[in-house]
Amino acid sequence: MDWKNLPGSGGGIDDRRGGGLPGGGIAVGGVGGLIIALIAMFFGVDPGAILGGGQQTAPQTQSGAAPSANDEEYQFVDRILGSTHQVWSQVFQEAGRTYTKPPLVLYTRGTTSGCGQASSAVGPFYCPADNGIYLDTSFFATMQQRLGGGGDFAYAYVISHEVGHHVQNELGIADQVTRRQRSARTEAEANSYGVRLELQADCFAGVWGNRTREQTNITQADVQEAVRTAEAIGDDNLQRQSQGRVVPDAFTHGSSQQRVKWFMTGLRSGNPNDCDTFSLPYNQL
Repeated sequence: MDWKNLPGSGGGIDDRRGGGLPGGGIAVGGVGGLIIALIAMFFGVDPGAILGGGQQTAPQTQSGAAPSANDEEYQFVDRILGSTHQVWSQVFQEAGRTYTKPPLVLYTRGTTSGCGQASSAVGPFYCPADNGIYLDTSFFATMQQRLGGGGDFAYAYVISHEVGHHVQNELGIADQVTRRQRSARTEAEANSYGVRLELQADCFAGVWGNRTREQTNITQADVQEAVRTAEAIGDDNLQRQSQGRVVPDAFTHGSSQQRVKWFMTGLRSGNPNDCDTFSLPYNQL
């Protein structure tokens, strides 16, 4: 994947690396901490569901010296974010709408967000309260070491999935899902709406991949990296790791098979209209 061919974000990153909250921001340890980390690694929308939420605060403005051109970690995230701005601005313009670019916060150890405090254990997430994407890039190493996934296109999938949640927020989809979850009669029904939301974000990530394919020279090997990651973060796989059994009613993000299916749907077509995970019967997702 030739990500250096992509445009930058134009200052869309709030770089808080090296600051962090004392002690990592959230006290997480032992078996409970492991389970929280595994759940968070689903790439969720709002860590408040796991961590108890917090006061709404907007992402801080970027401060300090600009990152060096040799800071490849920053440059990678900046280019992927910039390309998502480009793709979704075009999609929204085609539909006669205006896309609001989300800020992305890079941090180490811990930081604050509109959804509360976050630490490395939370994993990447989107906070609808402040429209921010939060990423501790040490998660990329975790993907390789514990999830069996890795590679530039897989890392880009992580970022573009979170951007997908911002797209859902812009379109009002996230609010509709929240209302449905609140009126759900059972926990399983509420979870099913979350699954649809996450699978759609996977599909939106695929749409981004399709529309940047020529710029980045994405190969079949790159695609397989993303597929392995999607498989690794399926609810069924993570449940086996954390509790030794699979409980479908407790799925919140979809099975490995479903995540791969919807990512590939978007990647093949490049059409966000093909990402409608809400009109299908649940057993056909």
